[in-house]
Parts: sequence; C-alpha cells; structure tokens
Amino acid sequence: MLFHDVTAREKAVISLRLKDESVNNAIEKLMANPRVLYAEPDYYMETHIIPNDPYYDYLWGMPKIKAPLAWNHFTGSPCVSVGVIDGGIDYSHPDINGNMWVDTQGKGGYGWDFYDDNCDPMDGFGHGTHVAGIIGAVGNNFIGTAGVCWNVKMAALKIGGSSKKLSTSAAIKAISFARENGIKILNNSWGSKAFSNTLKLAIERYDGLFIDSAGNNGTDNDLYPSYPASYDSKNIISVAAVGFNNHLAPFSNYGAVSVDIAAPGINILSTTLNGTYGYKSGTSMAAPHVTGAAALLKGYRPDLTAMDIKDIILHSADRHRCLHGKISTSGILNVNKMIRKAGLLS
Repeated sequence: MLFHDVTAREKAVISLRLKDESVNNAIEKLMANPRVLYAEPDYYMETHIIPNDPYYDYLWGMPKIKAPLAWNHFTGSPCVSVGVIDGGIDYSHPDINGNMWVDTQGKGGYGWDFYDDNCDPMDGFGHGTHVAGIIGAVGNNFIGTAGVCWNVKMAALKIGGSSKKLSTSAAIKAISFARENGIKILNNSWGSKAFSNTLKLAIERYDGLFIDSAGNNGTDNDLYPSYPASYDSKNIISVAAVGFNNHLAPFSNYGAVSVDIAAPGINILSTTLNGTYGYKSGTSMAAPHVTGAAALLKGYRPDLTAMDIKDIILHSADRHRCLHGKISTSGILNVNKMIRKAGLLS
C-alpha cells in the first residue's frame, strides 16, 4: 500500500489493526482512509524458466504446450521410468545418457533388444533417439536441447532392426517387460492397419499409461483404424500432430472418437544418432510430447494412477475450434494447466 504523510508509527498501528482482516476487507478499509493513496494485494509473481541448452530457441513445441510455465513448478524426477518402445535409443548421446534407465535387477544395460533378443538396445536408424530426446533430453545442462521432462529415466525397449520394420511380437514382449519392471509409462510412436488381439490384450494387461501416435496417413481413424492407437483400451492416449498455427498437420490422422489429444509434430528438433541433432515430422514426434508431460506429472504427483494421469492430461488441453470434430478433446496439450490441475487436486 502507498501512504501519504503518515509516520512509521501510524503505519504500524494501521497494519496491526488489519492483521486479522481478509485481504479484500483490508483493502476496502484502507481505501476509505483519506491518508492512503491506494492499497492493493502483495501479488505473487513467477519466473519463466528457460533452460540454458543452446538449441532451446529452436524448440517451438515447448512454448506451444506451455512447458516453460510448468517448469517453474517442477522439472522431473529420476524416480519415474518411461519405456520407449521403438527401434532403440542411442544411449551414448550426451544429451540423453544421464536420463537413461539402467536395469539393476536383471542383466544390466539400458533396456533390451526384443527384436534380436540381446541386452544391447542401441538405435539402428535414429527414430527412437529422436523420440527419446523429446521426452527427456537432459534440461539445463548447457548441451543441445531439453525434453519436456528434464529429469526422468528412459528404458530403451527395442522392437526393430536397422530396416525400420518393427515387430508386433517384440512389442508384446516389451510391454510385458515394462509391466514386470514397474515402468508405468510407455511411448509408442508406431502402428499399422493390422488388428492384433494379442497386442490389444498385452496393452490391457499392462497397468500403466500407453501413449501412441495416431498415424501419418491423413485419414480418419474412426473410419480407417490405425493400431494400436485405435484400440478402445482405457489406458491408451492417442495423439495427433499439429503445426505452429494449431491446425492439424496435413499428414496427421485424426478421429473425433478415437484420437484423444494433439501435440506439436512438424519440424521438431531433437536428438539424433552419434551425438547429433536434427528435425523430424510426424505423429511420432507428437506422442513423446505427451509422454514427457505424463512423466512430469507422475514425478510431481507419484500417487496418481495411469487413469488419473490420462484424465488430467485430457482435461487440461487447450481447446481450439479448428480441432473440433477432429480430436475428441478438440485440444492441444497444455503442460502448465496439467501441473496446476494436479496441484489443486492434491
């Protein structure tokens, strides 16, 4: 408050009299005093954390999903494990290695190669490494980029070789591995038109959150399903891709019933093989934005179940008219709203 011609003793007396008043009542009484020029609350302000990673300014998707505002409250936890079911991860990448999951209970290593059945899940063609960087590249480390979740443990669950072909049977084994090892969040930037009862059952037996890309055919998944995104399993979040202007990417699949939420998926910069960085586009890039958000939320509120996390993410989405009738929430991921909603529920 600002006083006019009031001594320090008089200020103290006024403050003492108002000590037990509510903020609004105190302001009302002060404003009625002719010797008070104006009174207002002592507003709380917040910093907007921007990481020191040199390529951060090229990550247009992070401000789009309001990640910097969420980072004011929380940047992740090493107690949260995420499985990246993909073609492997370049676990030697300097921007990823510090956030790699390590198998301390089994045969060691950073995950497992379910395609060739060995303990080396090194990425063969770069897709999984790019996905992993979006989820959890180490943030604020003066190196490269930052993931949505700066501090997390990512398990490389490899289900394909260098040919870019991924195996359904290997994916089923990877899901079982995650269930057995307490990995509660899975990113799945892959799919096909083939319906597999065995894969669907494995997903439904998994007690965590299964986040999947909607597909890149530019078609309606309600009419022309893409699996596993189009399974009606309750623990799946199906993710479409949007560009800078909030509109669906031209390649992105959609579905007013079967696709849940959208996230940035055009010209996304992330980690690539041999310590490098590069741009990729696809719903494969949209899904890990949501996975990183889920990891952030699980670290912030460890008590939340998979269904709690799904509910908070979907109900925190920013609604956009251009997505109405295309996405079930009509919304784009908003990480800041997500964290705030979780805080209100605690």
